[in-house]
Amino acid sequence: MELLPLLLAAPLMLWMAYGDLRYMRIPNRLVGALVLIFVLSVPFLPVESSMERLVAALFVLAVCFAAFAVGFFGGGDAKALAAMMLLIPPGTLNLFGLVLSVSIVLGLGLVLTLRAAPGAQQARWVALRARGMFPMGVSIAMAGLIHPFAVTALAF
Repeated sequence: MELLPLLLAAPLMLWMAYGDLRYMRIPNRLVGALVLIFVLSVPFLPVESSMERLVAALFVLAVCFAAFAVGFFGGGDAKALAAMMLLIPPGTLNLFGLVLSVSIVLGLGLVLTLRAAPGAQQARWVALRARGMFPMGVSIAMAGLIHPFAVTALAF
């Protein structure tokens, strides 16, 4: 039951990955939808879990906005990662951090490979033409999609 909010958000994570690759934008309505999934899930979650998720999300939001202020992170990425933290079961935060780290490396490799492809600079996909910027939403979404499988695999 603790993974239910994350599973319900899977279509939104696909939208996040697509939108960030295509436009280098994560819409506020997508972030709002992630938060709404959490709010609607609260009655089905243990109170302690809900509170720990809120604390984790606020901490991540503060750290990400500090990173945004110095130019390390996009504002949409900061909001999306904080909203994603609302969906991650507290007992699996370390695993999510690991999955996110691997997803960042894989996402960076994917984007750099696509940027090196012939015709990438003429592509309509903003992430393929952008220099000095990385669509972190792809990695955040990838981590959110992989995390339930990682939790399940490690439970056995």
